Amino acid sequence: MRRSHTAGGDLQAAPSRDTRRLFFQNVLPAMLAFAFSGVYAIVDGLFIGQNVGDIGLAAINVAYPITAFIQAVGTGVGMGGAIWVSTAMGQKDTAAQRRYLGGALQLLLVCCAAVTALTSLLAVPLLQMFGASGSMLALAQQYIRVIALGASFQLLATGMVPLCRCFNGAGVAMGAMIAGFLTNTVLDWLFVSVYSWGMTGAAVATVLGQGVTVLPCLWHLARKKALKALAVRPQPGAVWLRLGHVGLSPFGLTMSPNIVIIMNRAALHYGGSEAVACYAVVSYVACVVQLLLQGIGDGCQPLISRSSGAGDHHSVVSLRGMAYCFSCLVAVLGALAVFLLRRQLPALFGVSGGLAPQVASVLSVFCLGFLPMALLRVSTSYFYAVQQNRSAYLLIYSEPVLLALLAGLLLPGLLGLGLTGVWWSIPAEQLLLAALGLWLVYRRQITPS
Repeated sequence: MRRSHTAGGDLQAAPSRDTRRLFFQNVLPAMLAFAFSGVYAIVDGLFIGQNVGDIGLAAINVAYPITAFIQAVGTGVGMGGAIWVSTAMGQKDTAAQRRYLGGALQLLLVCCAAVTALTSLLAVPLLQMFGASGSMLALAQQYIRVIALGASFQLLATGMVPLCRCFNGAGVAMGAMIAGFLTNTVLDWLFVSVYSWGMTGAAVATVLGQGVTVLPCLWHLARKKALKALAVRPQPGAVWLRLGHVGLSPFGLTMSPNIVIIMNRAALHYGGSEAVACYAVVSYVACVVQLLLQGIGDGCQPLISRSSGAGDHHSVVSLRGMAYCFSCLVAVLGALAVFLLRRQLPALFGVSGGLAPQVASVLSVFCLGFLPMALLRVSTSYFYAVQQNRSAYLLIYSEPVLLALLAGLLLPGLLGLGLTGVWWSIPAEQLLLAALGLWLVYRRQITPS
């Protein structure tokens, strides 16, 4: 990669051939890995919808925030470690690289025990807080009880994938996610469709699938002798604090699908349980596109962090520009595919005939948010890759606040749009935050730190 030590670079910095090659070598496997991580929940929903019905879909959607929290903790620790390790690689600081890698692996193990205990104890009160009751609560309990007991598999899988990418393991991470996805799919069919284990069967399939994902990641890190870093003194007062400071951004980004809590409550208030089931299908479909876009940003994170650590500002700007262009292309293609398939997608989840037209209509609305979502995801990933944490925090943690105002108060209530306003709140929120993200990137260019 060419080097330029200009202060901020510009958006039009032309990427070299090597930069383009490295970009796609890292981004394409990361996109697929992220997509398969999201498909776990979708596959569960597909089999539950076909075998349990609309109430099962609603239950699994209500339980999803707890699953997302488990994955977010693993992602936050793993990405926090990956960013510090990549930066140390760019600075050619071997001692710091081992220190941060060891701290991340140790912290993952600590989180396994803590998160398993917390989710097991608090699952039922949380489900009730999210709005589950009656038969929906009973089904959600069946699902989340198993997910909580297998939390360690999900934590290790989501935490080790970004660490693997630091050690030229983008292909391994992708293969691990594919292996886990195939395991989950086969076991979902066996446990839910054949043995009729319902929600429990879907949860067991998910946990075992995540366990399969861990194995190739462990093998790759062991082959690279990275696991030796476990013996490094943890220094929790320093290393873990730094990991947490950076990891708060990817943690929040992984938690962003938890806007289902806000949307579920708004949908339930203005449209009842049918609206919640409708949003379950819509959120599954939108989640695939969202994770593909997040894969673009996080796939180029090791390259951006390494270049930033080396002071190679030209490559940083080139990689960022490529991420913006490619993510916009993926968003447009995703929106087109979802729009064209909006009437066929409900049938995949076993949606009842009366609900299918509403799902198709809402999918059309959500498509409009994919392009601003692309810009927002890349801006966010760029900021935490270069450790501009305040900007990343602002974009990530403003999302639920802004959505709560739009979906819970402004559009359906004050403007009198009702349930229609709830659906339009997502693209509106994405558009506002995308504009804020681009402004923050521009401001960093003209006033570089």
